[in-house]
Amino acid sequence: MQKNKQGWSIKTVVFMALFVAMNIVLTRVFVIDLGAYRISVGSVATILAGLWLGPIAGGVCGLVSDLLGCVLRGYAVNPLITVAAILWGFLPPLCRPILAKLQSRVKKTVVLCVVLFITAVCSSLICTTAGLVLFLGYNLYAILPGRLVQFCIMIPIYCVLTSLLYFSPLTGMITQLMAPTAFAKKAA
Repeated sequence: MQKNKQGWSIKTVVFMALFVAMNIVLTRVFVIDLGAYRISVGSVATILAGLWLGPIAGGVCGLVSDLLGCVLRGYAVNPLITVAAILWGFLPPLCRPILAKLQSRVKKTVVLCVVLFITAVCSSLICTTAGLVLFLGYNLYAILPGRLVQFCIMIPIYCVLTSLLYFSPLTGMITQLMAPTAFAKKAA
């Protein structure tokens, strides 16, 4: 299997591009955009990229998705919101060793939801809100109640979608696709 300079296989790079495309479509097209409040499920694509491809690949997917999304919509890049996008792909896969040790699907789902909650606090409530206040001039006290409501609405949606997709047969299929083929093992 051919690898690029970072050590990612061609398959990994193709999957990363697919997750970036899904994120952009879900975040920039299928979105309810109300200024400081955005209702979309694009972060689920970045979360799954991290869970299936690893934290670095997930973080890169978040970074590229945010940068391309800003270019496509004509927005200036907000560094704190970009960090928030990176965190969506980087933090959730850090729980994979814990998930691998657990036997019960219920316990795995609880751990994944706790990690998504922590990620959402760091990403959405802290980084994105700080980016809106510091770089776009929003008043913290004016937007914080709405951001908390948005947070309370989106976290269950992220948890349900991520759990349904991650604990589905898709994980096995992607894991199998990402495994080196027998031919590549013989050639190595």
